[in-house]
Amino acid sequence: MAAQNFDLAVVGHFAIDTLLLPNRTKPFVVLGGAATYTSFSAKHLDATASVISRVGGNFPDAYLWWVEQEGISITNVKKIESEPSTCFELTYSPDFAQRTLKLKSKGAPINPADLPKNLHAKAIHVAPIANEVNYETVEQLKKQADILSLDPQGLLRSFDEAGNVTENASVDNRILSLINIYKASQNEILAQTGQNELKQAIKTIHDYGVGTVIVTQGSKGSVLSIEGAQYNIGSCPSQVLVDPTGAGDVFIGAYLVEYLRQKEMLWCAAVGSAAASCVLEGIGPTYFGKKEEIYRRANVLYEKELKQ
Repeated sequence: MAAQNFDLAVVGHFAIDTLLLPNRTKPFVVLGGAATYTSFSAKHLDATASVISRVGGNFPDAYLWWVEQEGISITNVKKIESEPSTCFELTYSPDFAQRTLKLKSKGAPINPADLPKNLHAKAIHVAPIANEVNYETVEQLKKQADILSLDPQGLLRSFDEAGNVTENASVDNRILSLINIYKASQNEILAQTGQNELKQAIKTIHDYGVGTVIVTQGSKGSVLSIEGAQYNIGSCPSQVLVDPTGAGDVFIGAYLVEYLRQKEMLWCAAVGSAAASCVLEGIGPTYFGKKEEIYRRANVLYEKELKQ
């Protein structure tokens, strides 16, 4: 079996998202999931990308065709007709400051047996959205990557019978000992660590051996912590705010691409911020901006705020 080599592989469920956006009279049903946004982001910056995922019989073939047309490998996406796909309903407040998630259906886990033996990636990003990845799966992925990164959002989520989502699940923190780069929202890192203050929460993640911690803060930008040295990364302004879904996933996809190109860390974060500002301008994963525009916005942020 021929070896599969990629710059970035993303592991997690594709999803079917129903977006309820303010000022829109009808819901939008679109391809979703962190794996979508992260892989699309990387590919738009000319990285080679693959997704390892598992979907059910209700997952549209058109979505898989779309991903493939974007130039992303779906060789390692399993479609099992007898299983459900992960489906979410996302409702945003009028100012986009609040989002309510509801799980409509949950896909089967991605187990070690689902992982391709012949794949190697410079970076593998673990991006679960509904508890689909466990420690044993991440342990196997560690052997197939030079760099392993994690977004813990899907590990933290609990679901009641109605599908309402809360971030209070018990996480197997052994996973953190395998990770090089950790990216979470501020609410997520506080929930995972049980800390009340961000600085202490970041330290807690570093104490597991994680070298780089990124905390996204929406319109406030993000915090980048490298071996305990912290930097505030501003947000890039968007021309229009249409849909904030996936912005953090786009950030880490762009960050990892520049990181693999051995760029300076603050520049990597600037590109992440710039890429995130572009995806906000479209609905779902339909718009990522031209590569030249991403780098233009990144350069403005880097030169204005970050370059020392």
